[in-house]
Amino acid sequence: MVDIAIVGSGLMGTATSWPLTDNGHRVRLVGTHLDGDIIRSCREKRYHPTLKRTIPEGVTPFFVDEIEEALDGVEIIVSGVNSLGVHWIGRKLGPYLRPGQMVIAVTKGLEAAENGDLLILPDVVYSELPEGIRDQVSLAAIGGPCIAGELAGRRQTCVFFGSRDGEAVERLAAAFCTSYYHVWTTTDLQGLEFCVALKNACTLGVGLAAGMLERAGGVDNADAHMYNTAAALFAEGCTEIDRMVEIFGGTRSFAYGLPGAGDLYVTAQGGRTVRLGRLLGLGHSFAEAREMMAGETLEAAEIVRVLGEAFPKLTARGVIQPDDFPLLRALANVVLHGQPIDIPFDRFFA
Repeated sequence: MVDIAIVGSGLMGTATSWPLTDNGHRVRLVGTHLDGDIIRSCREKRYHPTLKRTIPEGVTPFFVDEIEEALDGVEIIVSGVNSLGVHWIGRKLGPYLRPGQMVIAVTKGLEAAENGDLLILPDVVYSELPEGIRDQVSLAAIGGPCIAGELAGRRQTCVFFGSRDGEAVERLAAAFCTSYYHVWTTTDLQGLEFCVALKNACTLGVGLAAGMLERAGGVDNADAHMYNTAAALFAEGCTEIDRMVEIFGGTRSFAYGLPGAGDLYVTAQGGRTVRLGRLLGLGHSFAEAREMMAGETLEAAEIVRVLGEAFPKLTARGVIQPDDFPLLRALANVVLHGQPIDIPFDRFFA
């Protein structure tokens, strides 16, 4: 039994409290500055309003201004913020970290350096930590197909934990594993993080098929859908994830396993990413679609934006070839440059 803090009381961060408390750990759930209503509900009613579940016994909610108290004496910190909060979480945790602690993130995304090099988010967090502590804590990440509501419902779930610190990742897995939450471990943090970030962008592509079907008039009298189209977009997504991992280094089989194809499949089953893809497939511009989805965090679009800005620089440097990533480049043209959807099917699977 250990003390564990979850910083960020959104869906996925909070959902990890179920396996942790089922294993007897004491969990401190810390809201960000955006989570005041959630923490208030968890304190007053023991109810999480977006997960729509009573939080487990053993979870103690904290407001963000109580973070110093919440982090005191914990062994493990779960970063539950989204990709837009990565710099914030690094700066917020930094003053309170102690040697030997482990920080594991549910966050998925990428950032680009000035020269176009793509950075995984644990490395971004590392850059925000004080120099005196950054090499004395272990950074890790969770990747794989996991819907928060299913994890909180104790549905069978399989994921990877990754960290460059092999001993730490095994300790983390032991803390989280239950009869329904199954964890595989890897020291290939780079490959894992590329897969789980890129699957969000590729899911946006899969979502196009639903909008294209509606735009074409819907299912016809012979019950013809656009499953062929969606399958091609899905398969090209896996192909481009594989290519990215090949270029930037990592375990290529991840592209067709849990971190890549598995996570891509579950994300394509619904949610804001496929809703955005549907709107784009219907013919709306990205600006129109973004307005129609106002108030929702569009992490897939953010990843596509990062890629769209990085690809020309990487191509100019010869790191990638002009014909690499036809699907992701097409999505970048829509998100970054406001162009209409033009899917280059004949350039797929090269």
